[in-house]
Amino acid sequence: MKLHKFLPVLLAAVLVISACAAPQTEEPASEAPQPTATELPEPTEAATEMPTEEPTPEPMDIVETAAADGRFETLLAAAEAAGLVEALKGDGPLTVFAPTDDAFAALPEGTVDALLNDTPALTEILLYHVVEGRVMAEDVVELEQAMTLQGQYVDIKVEDGNVFIDNAQVIITDIETSNGVIHVIDAVIQPETRDIVEVAAEDGRFSTLVTAVQAAGLVDALKAEGPLTVFAPTDDAFAALPEGTVDALLNDIPTLTDILLYHVVDGKVMAQDVVELTLAETLQGQNLDVRVEDGSVFIDNAQVIITDIETSNGVIHVIDAVVQPETRDIVEVASEDDRFTTLVTAVQAAGLVDALKGDGPLTVFAPTNDAFDALPDGALDSLLSDTQALSDVLLYHVVDGKVMSTEVVELTEAETLLGEKLSIEVMDGSVMVNEAQVILTDIETSNGVIHVIDSVLLPPSS
Repeated sequence: MKLHKFLPVLLAAVLVISACAAPQTEEPASEAPQPTATELPEPTEAATEMPTEEPTPEPMDIVETAAADGRFETLLAAAEAAGLVEALKGDGPLTVFAPTDDAFAALPEGTVDALLNDTPALTEILLYHVVEGRVMAEDVVELEQAMTLQGQYVDIKVEDGNVFIDNAQVIITDIETSNGVIHVIDAVIQPETRDIVEVAAEDGRFSTLVTAVQAAGLVDALKAEGPLTVFAPTDDAFAALPEGTVDALLNDIPTLTDILLYHVVDGKVMAQDVVELTLAETLQGQNLDVRVEDGSVFIDNAQVIITDIETSNGVIHVIDAVVQPETRDIVEVASEDDRFTTLVTAVQAAGLVDALKGDGPLTVFAPTNDAFDALPDGALDSLLSDTQALSDVLLYHVVDGKVMSTEVVELTEAETLLGEKLSIEVMDGSVMVNEAQVILTDIETSNGVIHVIDSVLLPPSS
């Protein structure tokens, strides 16, 4: 009963106290602290052992490369026997067409042993396999020939996609070395060991030529070291001469000798060099005219029909006609040429015929008839009536020696037989001798050469 009376009073008190209490304000929540960046320590590389670099192998030279290959034991033995190892280890660059051991084994029995005991022959053969320079396969196929260190040329041809060096097939290409390149071939190639006379005698097409050479006593000259270049007429070429000519020549040794020597040029002039010439001086002393027409090469009036027959002492080019040197002298050539009638008359009037028919050699700058006609009225008649003045004028046109056009253009002056000098100048492609233009060159004679000019040269004293 008492508890029931107390509870309402207590409840009322609690409510009064709650109402009088100060209101509570909510405090804002404090910001969460931001994390601070802390520097991480640099990672440390684990100590690792560096691999040791293999040393780069030194590039091998031709000899070392061949030795390492294993297929060239005979070639290397031959190079050592010939004393060529150091040459093949030199700076180069060199290109070697290298026969394999099988190639040497294919030679007739006993050949290798014989060569190893014949150093000069072995050396010739080995050098015939070596070309100066680094000639890669892509360059080889563009060639028709390549000159070897032996001095002769190897022939190069491509047939059905295969490359041949003389009669040997190239079976591996472009083995590069520090001092060149090796191309592997399947046969040993050999230089020509026969001389000009031997090759001609064994050919079968040159029996008349060989007979003539023997009759003229020129065999030893054509078997000498040389080198020489022979433009060789065939038997058919000799047969085409007028009937009885060959027999007459065989009985006229001086004339025969002149004709034969006119077919021979000093030095080894291969076909590729011949076509670059306009003249070639012969052992006879006169020059052959060389020209290319419609793809054919002519030596004077003879066509070259076969080229580059190599010999141990030179080369033979085959021609279809016998070429003959000029046998007429300066006066005879001028007399038979209608352009020089006035000049010949003047030479006769001045008493100079014998001088211009002498052995010489002489070079004449020859004015044409038109050149004399261009003189002032009465000048020619005046000269013809004054022998001394005429002689002076004529001698002013003559130079001692045989001066071909190729040499004239290199001069600035030339002393004449008069003692006065001519001035020489090349202007716009024309050659001027004093005020006269050279209009035709290199008319050869037996005792010199004539160059044609378009005006008369007058010495300073006149």
